Amino acid sequence: MTTLLPDAVLWDMDGTLVDTEPYWISAETDLVESFGRTWTYEDAMSLVGAGLWDSAETLRSRGVDLSADDIVAHLTSVVMRRITEEGVPFRPGARELLTDLHRAGVRSALVTMSVRAMAQHVVDRIGSDAFETLVTGDEVSRPKPHPDPYVEAAARLGVDVTRCVAIEDSRTGLASAVAAGTVAIAVPHAVSIPESSDHITWPSLAGRTAESITEVFASRRASAGSR
Repeated sequence: MTTLLPDAVLWDMDGTLVDTEPYWISAETDLVESFGRTWTYEDAMSLVGAGLWDSAETLRSRGVDLSADDIVAHLTSVVMRRITEEGVPFRPGARELLTDLHRAGVRSALVTMSVRAMAQHVVDRIGSDAFETLVTGDEVSRPKPHPDPYVEAAARLGVDVTRCVAIEDSRTGLASAVAAGTVAIAVPHAVSIPESSDHITWPSLAGRTAESITEVFASRRASAGSR
């Protein structure tokens, strides 16, 4: 394995580590329709990667007559219940990559705009101690696409954020990772992500290993140093 290891890998959760987007979409649709309004697939896609309280305000603007806090609590409880009943829906290759990174001694943190209770619910069911810290949507004042969540994760690990690799599935999350200065890998899922020199794109995490991560990190660091 190359000796140029990242200090840590910072993982998004929904859509990257686990395929919970269908759960969120179903919960949003049911909630909006309970108030006699319509929630389309396109509406749901506009919220992918957004902070929960920002999403709640969008739902309020679409006729959901609840406080933002109540909307967040309701959606989170619905999704957590489905995970409990149906198990953790891991994205292809995600659990294997997380395990391989742990074996290789590469540290990992979870950086999600879900609330801590939801993130901990997922992590508790992974069955490993791979994540050293969790940064969640209820712990940051500025959610993704702001850089704050990724900067906070690196600070909690005591590492330089520019020596971290971030893995994201949404445009909003990717913008956060890039703004923070990470080496960003996009793994598009529910929404497309345009190609850009700001990040690397992988079609899937299936078959990816710690070596794959360190190769990307080494390549991007070398490229940055040659400018």
